[in-house]
Amino acid sequence: MNEQKLPSVAYFSMEYGLHSDFKMYAGGLGILAGDYIKGAKDINAPIIPIGLKWKQGYTDQKIDANGNPYDSYHNYVYDFLEDTGVKVTVKVRKTDVVCKVWKTDYFGNSTLYLLDTDIPENNDAWITGQLYGWFGEERIAQEIVLGIGGVKAMRALGIPIDVYHFNEGHAALAAIELIREKMSGGNTFEEAWKATREEVVFTTHTPIKEGNETHPLDRLEYMSAFNGLTREQIERIGGDPFNMTVAGLRLSRISNAVAQLHADTANKMWKEVAGRSDIIGITNAIHTPTWVDERITQAYEENGDLWAVHQEIKSELIDFIKERSGISLNADNLLIGFSRRAAPYKRSDLIFSQPEIIEPYLESGKIQIVFSGKAHPLDDNGKKIVSNLVAMMKKYPKSVVFLENYDMTIGAQLTRGSDIWLNNPRRPLEASGTSGMKAAMNGVLNCSILDGWWPEACIDGENGWQIGDGFETTDFEVLDKHDSDALYDTLLNRVLPTYYENQAKWVQMMKKSIETTRTEFATKRMLDEYYNRMYIK
Repeated sequence: MNEQKLPSVAYFSMEYGLHSDFKMYAGGLGILAGDYIKGAKDINAPIIPIGLKWKQGYTDQKIDANGNPYDSYHNYVYDFLEDTGVKVTVKVRKTDVVCKVWKTDYFGNSTLYLLDTDIPENNDAWITGQLYGWFGEERIAQEIVLGIGGVKAMRALGIPIDVYHFNEGHAALAAIELIREKMSGGNTFEEAWKATREEVVFTTHTPIKEGNETHPLDRLEYMSAFNGLTREQIERIGGDPFNMTVAGLRLSRISNAVAQLHADTANKMWKEVAGRSDIIGITNAIHTPTWVDERITQAYEENGDLWAVHQEIKSELIDFIKERSGISLNADNLLIGFSRRAAPYKRSDLIFSQPEIIEPYLESGKIQIVFSGKAHPLDDNGKKIVSNLVAMMKKYPKSVVFLENYDMTIGAQLTRGSDIWLNNPRRPLEASGTSGMKAAMNGVLNCSILDGWWPEACIDGENGWQIGDGFETTDFEVLDKHDSDALYDTLLNRVLPTYYENQAKWVQMMKKSIETTRTEFATKRMLDEYYNRMYIK
Protein backbone atom coordinates (compact mmCIF):
# COMPACT_ATOMS: atom_id res chain seq x y z
CA MET A 1 0.00 0.00 0.00
CA ASN A 2 1.27 3.46 -0.94
CA GLU A 3 0.46 5.60 2.08
CA GLN A 4 0.32 8.84 0.06
CA LYS A 5 -2.52 7.71 -2.19
CA LEU A 6 -4.77 5.76 0.15
CA PRO A 7 -8.47 6.63 0.00
CA SER A 8 -10.01 7.85 3.27
CA VAL A 9 -12.55 5.40 4.64
CA ALA A 10 -15.48 6.08 6.97
CA TYR A 11 -15.89 2.84 8.92
CA PHE A 12 -19.34 2.37 10.50
CA SER A 13 -19.83 -0.15 13.30
CA MET A 14 -22.46 -0.52 16.02
CA GLU A 15 -19.80 -1.66 18.52
CA TYR A 16 -16.06 -1.32 19.19
CA GLY A 17 -14.05 -3.52 21.56
CA LEU A 18 -11.02 -1.39 22.43
CA HIS A 19 -10.60 -2.17 26.13
CA SER A 20 -12.41 -4.30 28.68
CA ASP A 21 -13.58 -1.28 30.67
CA PHE A 22 -14.73 0.80 27.66
CA LYS A 23 -18.19 -0.73 27.33
CA MET A 24 -18.79 -0.09 23.64
CA TYR A 25 -18.83 -3.77 22.65
CA ALA A 26 -20.89 -6.94 23.02
CA GLY A 27 -18.94 -9.63 21.22
CA GLY A 28 -16.91 -10.66 18.21
CA LEU A 29 -18.17 -7.97 15.84
CA GLY A 30 -16.99 -5.26 18.23
CA ILE A 31 -13.69 -6.97 19.02
CA LEU A 32 -12.97 -7.17 15.29
CA ALA A 33 -13.83 -3.47 14.83
CA GLY A 34 -11.61 -2.49 17.77
CA ASP A 35 -8.69 -4.52 16.43
CA TYR A 36 -9.29 -3.10 12.95
CA ILE A 37 -8.96 0.52 14.03
CA LYS A 38 -5.92 -0.22 16.22
CA GLY A 39 -4.30 -1.92 13.22
CA ALA A 40 -5.20 1.08 11.04
CA LYS A 41 -3.48 3.42 13.49
CA ASP A 42 -0.36 1.21 13.50
CA ILE A 43 0.10 1.71 9.73
CA ASN A 44 -1.34 5.26 9.59
CA ALA A 45 -4.16 4.18 7.29
CA PRO A 46 -6.75 6.98 6.85
CA ILE A 47 -9.66 5.11 8.42
CA ILE A 48 -12.27 7.19 10.25
CA PRO A 49 -14.37 4.98 12.57
CA ILE A 50 -17.89 6.03 13.53
CA GLY A 51 -20.05 4.51 16.26
CA LEU A 52 -22.43 5.26 19.12
CA LYS A 53 -21.51 6.28 22.67
CA TRP A 54 -23.35 3.70 24.74
CA LYS A 55 -24.34 4.95 28.18
CA GLN A 56 -24.84 1.45 29.62
CA GLY A 57 -23.05 -0.69 27.05
CA TYR A 58 -24.07 -4.32 26.76
CA THR A 59 -25.45 -6.31 29.68
CA ASP A 60 -23.48 -7.19 32.78
CA GLN A 61 -24.51 -10.83 33.12
CA LYS A 62 -24.02 -12.50 36.48
CA ILE A 63 -25.13 -15.89 37.85
CA ASP A 64 -27.73 -16.05 40.63
CA ALA A 65 -27.86 -18.47 43.58
CA ASN A 66 -29.84 -20.99 41.48
CA GLY A 67 -27.22 -21.05 38.75
CA ASN A 68 -29.17 -18.95 36.25
CA PRO A 69 -27.94 -15.81 34.45
CA TYR A 70 -29.47 -12.41 35.15
CA ASP A 71 -28.80 -9.05 33.52
CA SER A 72 -27.93 -5.72 35.08
CA TYR A 73 -27.05 -2.34 33.61
CA HIS A 74 -24.90 0.51 34.88
CA ASN A 75 -24.31 4.05 33.66
CA TYR A 76 -20.70 4.54 32.60
CA VAL A 77 -18.73 7.79 32.42
CA TYR A 78 -15.48 8.06 30.44
CA ASP A 79 -13.26 11.03 31.23
CA PHE A 80 -10.91 10.39 28.28
CA LEU A 81 -13.56 11.20 25.64
CA GLU A 82 -13.03 14.56 23.93
CA ASP A 83 -15.91 16.84 22.94
CA THR A 84 -15.57 17.76 19.25
CA GLY A 85 -17.95 20.70 19.73
CA VAL A 86 -20.03 19.29 16.87
CA LYS A 87 -23.72 18.39 17.06
CA VAL A 88 -25.85 17.03 14.23
CA THR A 89 -29.60 16.51 13.99
CA VAL A 90 -31.54 13.51 12.69
CA LYS A 91 -35.27 12.80 12.52
CA VAL A 92 -36.71 9.98 14.64
CA ARG A 93 -40.52 9.62 14.53
CA LYS A 94 -40.65 13.04 12.77
CA THR A 95 -38.95 14.64 15.79
CA ASP A 96 -35.52 16.29 15.72
CA VAL A 97 -32.95 14.36 17.74
CA VAL A 98 -29.67 16.12 18.46
CA CYS A 99 -26.52 13.97 18.43
CA LYS A 100 -23.41 15.20 20.20
CA VAL A 101 -20.14 13.96 18.67
CA TRP A 102 -17.30 12.77 20.90
CA LYS A 103 -13.91 11.43 19.84
CA THR A 104 -11.07 9.34 21.28
CA ASP A 105 -7.77 7.80 20.22
CA TYR A 106 -6.98 6.81 23.81
CA PHE A 107 -6.37 3.11 23.09
CA GLY A 108 -3.88 3.51 20.26
CA ASN A 109 -6.68 3.50 17.69
CA SER A 110 -7.61 5.64 14.70
CA THR A 111 -9.62 8.56 16.07
CA LEU A 112 -13.05 7.10 16.85
CA TYR A 113 -16.11 9.37 16.57
CA LEU A 114 -19.06 8.46 18.80
CA LEU A 115 -22.57 9.92 18.52
CA ASP A 116 -24.50 10.50 21.75
CA THR A 117 -28.19 11.35 22.25
CA ASP A 118 -27.98 11.49 26.07
CA ILE A 119 -27.88 15.30 26.23
CA PRO A 120 -30.22 17.84 27.87
CA GLU A 121 -31.87 19.09 24.66
CA ASN A 122 -33.26 15.63 23.79
CA ASN A 123 -36.33 13.78 24.98
CA ASP A 124 -34.73 10.79 23.26
CA ALA A 125 -31.73 10.25 25.53
CA TRP A 126 -32.59 6.51 25.56
CA ILE A 127 -31.47 5.93 21.95
CA THR A 128 -27.79 5.52 22.87
CA GLY A 129 -28.59 3.77 26.16
CA GLN A 130 -28.15 0.03 25.66
CA LEU A 131 -26.21 -1.79 22.96
CA TYR A 132 -28.45 -4.43 21.32
CA GLY A 133 -31.05 -4.00 24.04
CA TRP A 134 -34.09 -4.43 21.81
CA PHE A 135 -34.93 -5.35 18.23
CA GLY A 136 -37.80 -3.09 17.07
CA GLU A 137 -38.25 0.67 17.22
CA GLU A 138 -35.29 1.19 19.54
CA ARG A 139 -32.94 -0.61 17.12
CA ILE A 140 -34.14 1.45 14.14
CA ALA A 141 -33.64 4.67 16.12
CA GLN A 142 -30.08 3.59 16.93
CA GLU A 143 -29.44 2.77 13.27
CA ILE A 144 -30.77 6.17 12.18
CA VAL A 145 -28.28 7.83 14.55
CA LEU A 146 -25.39 5.59 13.44
CA GLY A 147 -26.04 5.73 9.68
CA ILE A 148 -27.72 9.04 8.90
CA GLY A 149 -26.15 10.79 11.89
CA GLY A 150 -22.74 9.33 11.07
CA VAL A 151 -22.72 10.78 7.54
CA LYS A 152 -23.92 14.14 8.86
CA ALA A 153 -21.15 14.07 11.50
CA MET A 154 -18.50 13.58 8.81
CA ARG A 155 -19.92 16.58 6.94
CA ALA A 156 -20.05 18.75 10.06
CA LEU A 157 -16.49 17.80 11.03
CA GLY A 158 -15.29 18.63 7.52
CA ILE A 159 -13.69 15.21 7.04
CA PRO A 160 -13.56 14.26 3.34
CA ILE A 161 -14.55 10.63 2.72
CA ASP A 162 -13.79 8.50 -0.36
CA VAL A 163 -15.24 5.17 0.79
CA TYR A 164 -18.01 4.26 3.26
CA HIS A 165 -17.46 0.83 4.83
CA PHE A 166 -20.40 -0.76 6.67
CA ASN A 167 -19.32 -3.36 9.24
CA GLU A 168 -22.58 -5.38 9.16
CA GLY A 169 -26.01 -4.17 8.05
CA HIS A 170 -26.61 -1.83 11.02
CA ALA A 171 -25.16 1.09 9.03
CA ALA A 172 -27.23 0.60 5.85
CA LEU A 173 -29.16 3.82 6.51
CA ALA A 174 -25.91 5.75 5.93
CA ALA A 175 -26.29 4.88 2.24
CA ILE A 176 -29.90 6.14 2.33
CA GLU A 177 -28.49 9.47 3.54
CA LEU A 178 -25.89 9.46 0.73
CA ILE A 179 -28.69 8.89 -1.79
CA ARG A 180 -30.77 11.70 -0.23
CA GLU A 181 -27.78 14.08 -0.45
CA LYS A 182 -27.31 13.35 -4.14
CA MET A 183 -31.03 13.68 -4.92
CA SER A 184 -31.15 17.04 -3.13
CA GLY A 185 -28.30 18.08 -5.47
CA GLY A 186 -30.45 17.34 -8.51
CA ASN A 187 -29.81 13.65 -9.22
CA THR A 188 -32.64 11.22 -9.93
CA PHE A 189 -33.08 8.30 -7.53
CA GLU A 190 -31.48 5.93 -10.07
CA GLU A 191 -28.48 8.22 -10.56
CA ALA A 192 -28.09 8.74 -6.81
CA TRP A 193 -28.29 5.00 -6.06
CA LYS A 194 -25.74 4.20 -8.76
CA ALA A 195 -23.33 6.90 -7.55
CA THR A 196 -23.76 5.82 -3.91
CA ARG A 197 -22.94 2.20 -4.79
CA GLU A 198 -19.59 3.40 -6.13
CA GLU A 199 -18.72 4.81 -2.68
CA VAL A 200 -19.95 1.99 -0.42
CA VAL A 201 -18.41 -1.36 0.57
CA PHE A 202 -20.09 -3.83 2.92
CA THR A 203 -19.02 -6.63 5.27
CA THR A 204 -21.48 -9.38 6.18
CA HIS A 205 -20.82 -11.53 9.26
CA THR A 206 -23.94 -13.62 9.74
CA PRO A 207 -24.20 -17.03 8.01
CA ILE A 208 -27.63 -17.74 9.53
CA LYS A 209 -30.49 -16.19 7.55
CA GLU A 210 -32.62 -15.67 10.66
CA GLY A 211 -29.75 -13.73 12.25
CA ASN A 212 -29.94 -11.05 9.55
CA GLU A 213 -32.01 -8.13 10.79
CA THR A 214 -35.33 -7.22 9.16
CA HIS A 215 -37.91 -4.48 9.79
CA PRO A 216 -41.46 -4.02 8.46
CA LEU A 217 -41.65 -1.06 6.05
CA ASP A 218 -44.47 0.48 8.12
CA ARG A 219 -42.20 0.56 11.15
CA LEU A 220 -39.31 2.10 9.20
CA GLU A 221 -41.67 4.76 7.84
CA TYR A 222 -43.10 5.48 11.31
CA MET A 223 -39.54 5.88 12.67
CA SER A 224 -38.64 8.35 9.83
CA ALA A 225 -36.03 5.96 8.43
CA PHE A 226 -37.17 6.55 4.82
CA ASN A 227 -35.25 9.83 5.11
CA GLY A 228 -36.99 11.52 2.17
CA LEU A 229 -37.14 8.45 -0.08
CA THR A 230 -40.44 6.88 -1.14
CA ARG A 231 -41.80 3.58 0.13
CA GLU A 232 -41.27 2.05 -3.31
CA GLN A 233 -37.62 3.18 -3.41
CA ILE A 234 -36.93 1.79 0.06
CA GLU A 235 -38.59 -1.51 -0.88
CA ARG A 236 -36.46 -1.77 -4.03
CA ILE A 237 -33.34 -1.45 -1.88
CA GLY A 238 -34.16 -3.83 0.98
CA GLY A 239 -37.44 -5.61 0.24
CA ASP A 240 -40.53 -5.92 2.43
CA PRO A 241 -39.82 -6.62 5.22
CA PHE A 242 -36.68 -4.53 4.79
CA ASN A 243 -33.61 -6.74 5.21
CA MET A 244 -30.55 -4.80 6.40
CA THR A 245 -28.13 -7.31 4.85
CA VAL A 246 -29.94 -7.33 1.49
CA ALA A 247 -29.84 -3.52 1.60
CA GLY A 248 -26.10 -3.59 2.31
CA LEU A 249 -25.56 -5.93 -0.64
CA ARG A 250 -27.58 -3.72 -3.02
CA LEU A 251 -26.12 -0.42 -1.80
CA SER A 252 -22.46 -1.42 -2.21
CA ARG A 253 -20.09 -1.87 -5.15
CA ILE A 254 -18.44 -4.86 -3.47
CA SER A 255 -19.07 -6.91 -0.32
CA ASN A 256 -17.05 -9.36 1.70
CA ALA A 257 -17.53 -12.30 4.00
CA VAL A 258 -15.07 -12.82 6.85
CA ALA A 259 -13.43 -16.15 5.92
CA GLN A 260 -13.09 -18.16 2.71
CA LEU A 261 -15.64 -20.80 3.75
CA HIS A 262 -17.97 -18.03 4.89
CA ALA A 263 -17.75 -16.45 1.41
CA ASP A 264 -19.00 -19.73 -0.10
CA THR A 265 -21.82 -19.85 2.47
CA ALA A 266 -22.79 -16.20 1.94
CA ASN A 267 -22.84 -16.50 -1.85
CA LYS A 268 -25.14 -19.52 -1.60
CA MET A 269 -27.30 -17.80 0.99
CA TRP A 270 -27.84 -14.59 -1.00
CA LYS A 271 -27.74 -15.95 -4.56
CA GLU A 272 -31.42 -15.04 -5.15
CA VAL A 273 -30.86 -11.34 -4.34
CA ALA A 274 -31.09 -9.43 -7.61
CA GLY A 275 -28.77 -6.47 -8.12
CA ARG A 276 -26.44 -7.35 -5.26
CA SER A 277 -22.70 -6.76 -5.16
CA ASP A 278 -20.21 -9.61 -5.45
CA ILE A 279 -19.22 -11.20 -2.12
CA ILE A 280 -15.51 -11.97 -1.78
CA GLY A 281 -13.71 -13.55 1.17
CA ILE A 282 -11.40 -11.47 3.37
CA THR A 283 -10.58 -13.48 6.47
CA ASN A 284 -10.69 -11.66 9.79
CA ALA A 285 -7.53 -11.05 11.79
CA ILE A 286 -6.42 -9.83 15.22
CA HIS A 287 -4.36 -6.96 16.61
CA THR A 288 -1.40 -8.93 17.93
CA PRO A 289 -0.06 -6.31 20.40
CA THR A 290 -3.46 -6.40 22.15
CA TRP A 291 -3.84 -10.18 22.36
CA VAL A 292 -0.45 -11.92 22.21
CA ASP A 293 1.60 -12.15 25.41
CA GLU A 294 4.99 -10.49 24.88
CA ARG A 295 6.72 -13.27 26.83
CA ILE A 296 5.47 -15.85 24.32
CA THR A 297 6.60 -13.71 21.39
CA GLN A 298 10.04 -13.27 22.95
CA ALA A 299 10.43 -16.98 23.74
CA TYR A 300 9.38 -17.88 20.19
CA GLU A 301 11.66 -15.35 18.48
CA GLU A 302 14.68 -16.06 20.68
CA ASN A 303 14.17 -19.83 20.69
CA GLY A 304 13.64 -19.74 24.45
CA ASP A 305 11.86 -22.23 26.68
CA LEU A 306 8.34 -21.93 25.28
CA TRP A 307 6.92 -24.55 27.65
CA ALA A 308 8.24 -22.82 30.78
CA VAL A 309 6.87 -19.46 29.62
CA HIS A 310 3.51 -21.03 28.80
CA GLN A 311 3.36 -22.70 32.24
CA GLU A 312 4.03 -19.33 33.87
CA ILE A 313 1.13 -17.76 31.93
CA LYS A 314 -1.07 -20.79 32.67
CA SER A 315 -0.36 -20.37 36.41
CA GLU A 316 -1.49 -16.75 36.13
CA LEU A 317 -4.71 -17.94 34.47
CA ILE A 318 -5.25 -20.48 37.25
CA ASP A 319 -4.79 -17.70 39.85
CA PHE A 320 -7.27 -15.55 37.91
CA ILE A 321 -9.80 -18.42 37.85
CA LYS A 322 -9.37 -18.96 41.62
CA GLU A 323 -9.93 -15.26 42.24
CA ARG A 324 -13.06 -15.13 40.04
CA SER A 325 -14.66 -18.48 40.88
CA GLY A 326 -13.03 -19.85 44.03
CA ILE A 327 -12.02 -23.01 42.12
CA SER A 328 -8.41 -24.22 42.12
CA LEU A 329 -7.34 -26.00 38.94
CA ASN A 330 -4.22 -28.13 38.55
CA ALA A 331 -1.41 -26.56 36.51
CA ASP A 332 -0.06 -29.98 35.49
CA ASN A 333 -3.34 -31.18 33.97
CA LEU A 334 -4.74 -30.32 30.54
CA LEU A 335 -6.71 -27.08 30.58
CA ILE A 336 -9.23 -26.45 27.79
CA GLY A 337 -10.54 -22.94 27.14
CA PHE A 338 -13.93 -22.18 25.59
CA SER A 339 -15.19 -18.59 25.66
CA ARG A 340 -17.75 -17.26 23.22
CA ARG A 341 -21.31 -16.04 22.89
CA ALA A 342 -23.90 -18.48 24.25
CA ALA A 343 -25.59 -19.23 20.92
CA PRO A 344 -27.04 -22.69 20.18
CA TYR A 345 -25.01 -23.21 16.98
CA LYS A 346 -21.74 -22.81 18.90
CA ARG A 347 -22.65 -25.89 21.00
CA SER A 348 -20.78 -24.91 24.18
CA ASP A 349 -21.94 -28.09 25.89
CA LEU A 350 -21.19 -30.58 23.09
CA ILE A 351 -18.33 -32.05 25.13
CA PHE A 352 -20.88 -33.17 27.77
CA SER A 353 -23.24 -34.82 25.25
CA GLN A 354 -22.09 -38.39 25.99
CA PRO A 355 -21.40 -38.35 29.76
CA GLU A 356 -20.41 -42.02 29.88
CA ILE A 357 -17.39 -41.18 27.70
CA ILE A 358 -16.22 -37.87 29.15
CA GLU A 359 -17.17 -38.25 32.84
CA PRO A 360 -14.16 -40.36 33.97
CA TYR A 361 -11.76 -37.72 32.61
CA LEU A 362 -13.61 -34.91 34.37
CA GLU A 363 -13.83 -36.79 37.66
CA SER A 364 -10.11 -37.58 37.62
CA GLY A 365 -9.26 -34.00 36.61
CA LYS A 366 -7.31 -35.25 33.60
CA ILE A 367 -9.42 -32.86 31.53
CA GLN A 368 -10.20 -29.40 32.93
CA ILE A 369 -12.49 -27.01 31.03
CA VAL A 370 -13.03 -23.30 31.57
CA PHE A 371 -16.07 -21.70 29.94
CA SER A 372 -17.18 -18.10 29.64
CA GLY A 373 -19.76 -16.28 27.56
CA LYS A 374 -22.91 -14.18 27.66
CA ALA A 375 -26.36 -14.88 26.25
CA HIS A 376 -28.30 -12.01 24.71
CA PRO A 377 -30.64 -10.61 27.41
CA LEU A 378 -33.71 -11.63 25.36
CA ASP A 379 -32.40 -15.04 24.28
CA ASP A 380 -33.90 -17.70 26.54
CA ASN A 381 -32.19 -20.53 24.64
CA GLY A 382 -28.81 -18.86 25.13
CA LYS A 383 -29.54 -18.44 28.84
CA LYS A 384 -30.38 -22.15 29.11
CA ILE A 385 -26.93 -22.92 27.67
CA VAL A 386 -25.30 -20.74 30.35
CA SER A 387 -27.40 -22.40 33.09
CA ASN A 388 -26.37 -25.82 31.79
CA LEU A 389 -22.67 -24.89 31.90
CA VAL A 390 -23.08 -23.63 35.48
CA ALA A 391 -24.80 -26.93 36.36
CA MET A 392 -21.80 -28.80 34.92
CA MET A 393 -19.50 -26.71 37.12
CA LYS A 394 -21.50 -27.82 40.17
CA LYS A 395 -21.43 -31.43 39.01
CA TYR A 396 -17.66 -31.48 38.37
CA PRO A 397 -16.34 -28.87 40.83
CA LYS A 398 -12.67 -29.82 40.43
CA SER A 399 -12.55 -29.71 36.64
CA VAL A 400 -15.27 -27.49 35.13
CA VAL A 401 -15.44 -23.72 35.60
CA PHE A 402 -17.83 -21.10 34.24
CA LEU A 403 -16.55 -17.51 34.54
CA GLU A 404 -19.49 -15.10 34.66
CA ASN A 405 -19.80 -11.73 32.92
CA TYR A 406 -17.52 -12.50 29.98
CA ASP A 407 -15.43 -9.56 28.77
CA MET A 408 -12.15 -8.76 27.01
CA THR A 409 -10.14 -9.41 30.18
CA ILE A 410 -11.47 -12.97 30.50
CA GLY A 411 -11.00 -13.51 26.76
CA ALA A 412 -7.36 -12.42 26.92
CA GLN A 413 -6.57 -14.55 29.98
CA LEU A 414 -8.10 -17.69 28.46
CA THR A 415 -6.55 -17.32 25.00
CA ARG A 416 -3.12 -16.86 26.60
CA GLY A 417 -3.15 -19.40 29.40
CA SER A 418 -5.19 -22.41 28.21
CA ASP A 419 -3.47 -25.47 26.73
CA ILE A 420 -6.21 -26.20 24.18
CA TRP A 421 -8.66 -23.87 22.48
CA LEU A 422 -11.85 -25.81 21.81
CA ASN A 423 -14.25 -24.76 19.06
CA ASN A 424 -17.12 -26.96 17.93
CA PRO A 425 -19.78 -24.99 16.02
CA ARG A 426 -22.23 -26.52 13.58
CA ARG A 427 -20.42 -26.11 10.27
CA PRO A 428 -20.84 -23.83 8.26
CA LEU A 429 -22.45 -21.47 10.79
CA GLU A 430 -19.27 -19.96 12.31
CA ALA A 431 -18.39 -17.00 10.10
CA SER A 432 -14.78 -16.60 11.27
CA GLY A 433 -13.94 -16.95 14.98
CA THR A 434 -11.05 -14.70 15.94
CA SER A 435 -10.57 -16.14 19.45
CA GLY A 436 -8.87 -19.16 17.88
CA MET A 437 -6.37 -16.86 16.17
CA LYS A 438 -5.51 -15.26 19.51
CA ALA A 439 -4.99 -18.68 21.06
CA ALA A 440 -2.88 -19.92 18.13
CA MET A 441 -0.48 -16.96 18.29
CA ASN A 442 -0.04 -17.57 22.02
CA GLY A 443 0.94 -21.18 21.37
CA VAL A 444 -2.43 -22.45 22.63
CA LEU A 445 -3.33 -25.34 20.33
CA ASN A 446 -6.64 -25.21 18.48
CA CYS A 447 -8.85 -28.28 18.53
CA SER A 448 -11.67 -27.31 16.22
CA ILE A 449 -14.36 -28.27 13.75
CA LEU A 450 -13.29 -27.21 10.23
CA ASP A 451 -15.35 -24.03 10.22
CA GLY A 452 -14.73 -20.29 10.06
CA TRP A 453 -11.03 -19.44 9.77
CA TRP A 454 -9.69 -22.87 10.83
CA PRO A 455 -9.82 -24.63 7.41
CA GLU A 456 -7.37 -21.98 6.18
CA ALA A 457 -4.93 -22.45 9.06
CA CYS A 458 -5.16 -26.06 10.18
CA ILE A 459 -2.33 -28.46 9.45
CA ASP A 460 -3.85 -31.38 11.32
CA GLY A 461 -1.53 -32.83 13.95
CA GLU A 462 1.15 -30.19 13.31
CA ASN A 463 -0.23 -26.80 14.46
CA GLY A 464 -3.41 -28.04 16.13
CA TRP A 465 -6.14 -30.59 15.45
CA GLN A 466 -9.23 -30.77 13.32
CA ILE A 467 -12.38 -32.32 14.72
CA GLY A 468 -14.07 -34.45 12.08
CA ASP A 469 -13.88 -34.05 8.35
CA GLY A 470 -15.98 -31.00 7.45
CA PHE A 471 -19.22 -32.99 7.58
CA GLU A 472 -22.40 -30.94 7.02
CA THR A 473 -26.10 -31.75 7.30
CA THR A 474 -29.20 -29.76 8.19
CA ASP A 475 -30.30 -32.62 10.46
CA PHE A 476 -28.81 -31.28 13.68
CA GLU A 477 -29.39 -34.49 15.60
CA VAL A 478 -27.25 -36.41 13.09
CA LEU A 479 -24.67 -33.62 12.92
CA ASP A 480 -24.32 -33.29 16.70
CA LYS A 481 -23.83 -37.05 17.15
CA HIS A 482 -21.28 -37.17 14.31
CA ASP A 483 -19.36 -34.21 15.71
CA SER A 484 -19.42 -35.33 19.34
CA ASP A 485 -18.01 -38.72 18.27
CA ALA A 486 -15.30 -36.90 16.32
CA LEU A 487 -14.59 -34.57 19.25
CA TYR A 488 -14.08 -37.48 21.67
CA ASP A 489 -11.93 -39.32 19.15
CA THR A 490 -9.62 -36.34 18.61
CA LEU A 491 -9.47 -35.31 22.25
CA LEU A 492 -8.99 -38.73 23.84
CA ASN A 493 -6.89 -40.47 21.17
CA ARG A 494 -4.75 -37.61 19.90
CA VAL A 495 -4.71 -34.58 22.21
CA LEU A 496 -4.42 -36.35 25.58
CA PRO A 497 -1.61 -38.76 24.61
CA THR A 498 0.41 -35.87 23.15
CA TYR A 499 -0.08 -33.67 26.22
CA TYR A 500 0.65 -36.32 28.84
CA GLU A 501 3.21 -38.50 27.03
CA ASN A 502 5.02 -36.40 24.43
CA GLN A 503 5.85 -32.92 25.68
CA ALA A 504 8.49 -32.42 22.97
CA LYS A 505 5.85 -32.94 20.27
CA TRP A 506 3.49 -30.58 22.09
CA VAL A 507 6.10 -27.81 22.18
CA GLN A 508 6.91 -28.41 18.53
CA MET A 509 3.19 -27.95 17.76
CA MET A 510 3.09 -24.75 19.82
CA LYS A 511 5.93 -23.34 17.71
CA LYS A 512 4.21 -24.39 14.50
CA SER A 513 0.95 -22.83 15.70
CA ILE A 514 2.67 -19.47 16.23
CA GLU A 515 4.70 -19.69 13.02
CA THR A 516 1.70 -20.42 10.77
CA THR A 517 -0.62 -17.72 12.15
CA ARG A 518 1.37 -14.71 13.41
CA THR A 519 1.55 -12.94 10.03
CA GLU A 520 -1.32 -14.49 8.09
CA PHE A 521 -3.95 -13.65 10.71
CA ALA A 522 -2.65 -10.25 11.88
CA THR A 523 -4.47 -6.99 11.13
CA LYS A 524 -1.79 -5.76 8.68
CA ARG A 525 -2.66 -8.55 6.21
CA MET A 526 -6.38 -7.87 6.65
CA LEU A 527 -6.01 -4.12 6.10
CA ASP A 528 -3.84 -4.71 3.02
CA GLU A 529 -6.60 -6.88 1.60
CA TYR A 530 -9.36 -4.38 2.37
CA TYR A 531 -7.41 -1.60 0.66
CA ASN A 532 -6.28 -3.60 -2.36
CA ARG A 533 -9.51 -5.53 -2.94
CA MET A 534 -12.26 -3.25 -1.60
CA TYR A 535 -11.24 0.37 -1.05
CA ILE A 536 -8.96 1.12 -4.03
CA LYS A 537 -10.90 0.95 -7.31
